[in-house]
Amino acid sequence: MVGGAVAQLYPGQSPVNHTCLLQPSLLSCPPQNPSIVDSCCTETFGGLLLSTQFWSTYTNRESSGQLLPQNSWTLHGLWPDFCNGSFTQYCDLSRQYDPIPSPNTTDGTRNGTKVPPYTGPDIGTFVKGFGRYDLLDYMNTYWIAQNQENSGFWGHEFSKHATCFSTFNTACYGPKYVQHSEVVDFFETAVQWYKKVPTYKWLRKEGIVPSNTTTYSYKEIAGVLGRRHGAVPYVGCTGQRWNNTEEGRGGVDSGFTVLSEVWYYDYAYGRPQDGKTVPVNATGSQTNCAKVEGAIRYYERTKGSERTPRVPY
Repeated sequence: MVGGAVAQLYPGQSPVNHTCLLQPSLLSCPPQNPSIVDSCCTETFGGLLLSTQFWSTYTNRESSGQLLPQNSWTLHGLWPDFCNGSFTQYCDLSRQYDPIPSPNTTDGTRNGTKVPPYTGPDIGTFVKGFGRYDLLDYMNTYWIAQNQENSGFWGHEFSKHATCFSTFNTACYGPKYVQHSEVVDFFETAVQWYKKVPTYKWLRKEGIVPSNTTTYSYKEIAGVLGRRHGAVPYVGCTGQRWNNTEEGRGGVDSGFTVLSEVWYYDYAYGRPQDGKTVPVNATGSQTNCAKVEGAIRYYERTKGSERTPRVPY
């Protein structure tokens, strides 16, 4: 596994002999030793994977035709946390395609190199270059950004997170590697994991649907999603804190009250690209939402901000 090539996470990793069908499928957590197992065939860097989704009510780019998919949460990303729940970011600045990294953002190196804005062709053109218009159409339907173009958001997700997977290292693609093929693979993998967890459908089956009048409880939302996924996800909220609302003023619950995101946690068997997952409970805090009965708002989308999906979920 060691040769003359320079890999993004493991310098000296060989670009040959990564035939994963000949390798045993190993679980990504507890951490596997990359000096013993093939890190192209088993995720050895970020073994705790988070498939993350947003519930947004607008995009702020409606006038440009950037709309949310009706009856569906949107894809946020696929993130490789370490097995202990910590994480790093922007692991390979030679593959930095994020046009607007947050101010003063640095990579995960000890001294923290500043992440420069990307100014080249948008990352969607990489997908077009492989003729994957079907994938691009799906992403433009379900992987929707807020306050920026979709392609910029995809570039952010790839650069910050995909570069920190061992299995998307370019050395893993062998001596005939074609530039940006790992970008397409990552997007396809993120979509594959997203399709496994249809949040809107799961909640709707239990009578939990967007409403500007009805309120819900964290316990019932987390209960539904946990039963369906097979492990307790992280449920995120924004908006007012409960004890700042008229109903909760003076109380001790300071959780937020507007449902906005869900993170599903899994280990992977073999490569994440293969889609073999083991659901696990969210690490650390499992929510920042208020836990008082009836404290959560799951708002309807803003009029004109969604459309019937062009392609099925």
